[in-house]
Amino acid sequence: MKPARKKVLLVDDEPIVCERLRPALEKIGFYVESYTDGQKAVDRVMEESFDVLVTDLKMQKPDGLEVMEFVRQHSPATKVIIITGFATVDTAVETLKSGAVDFIAKPFKIRNLCDLIVKLTSEEAG
Repeated sequence: MKPARKKVLLVDDEPIVCERLRPALEKIGFYVESYTDGQKAVDRVMEESFDVLVTDLKMQKPDGLEVMEFVRQHSPATKVIIITGFATVDTAVETLKSGAVDFIAKPFKIRNLCDLIVKLTSEEAG
């Protein structure tokens, strides 16, 4: 029996980020849902759990920290990666203390993010 595909939820108000990340993750075997609206992503988490959440930090309400907080309350096993174009040491510390497993500054290499997600979902299994 083939194991279920790992599920990734992408949330970024810049459509280009979702448009580039989604196919890269699907190509390596992930099931991916992407949203440019944080509230729609939060609503989706009420219906479905995800293995990994990748969310932009700075968005309209709810912002990335609020999306992360909601996901962590409703799906504690979900691993959260914060991405942002507004990276500071203080912001990175705040997000990691809030429960994110990683903090990645934009621009980033898609391959590096894909590798991180593979690593995170492999740790679950092993």
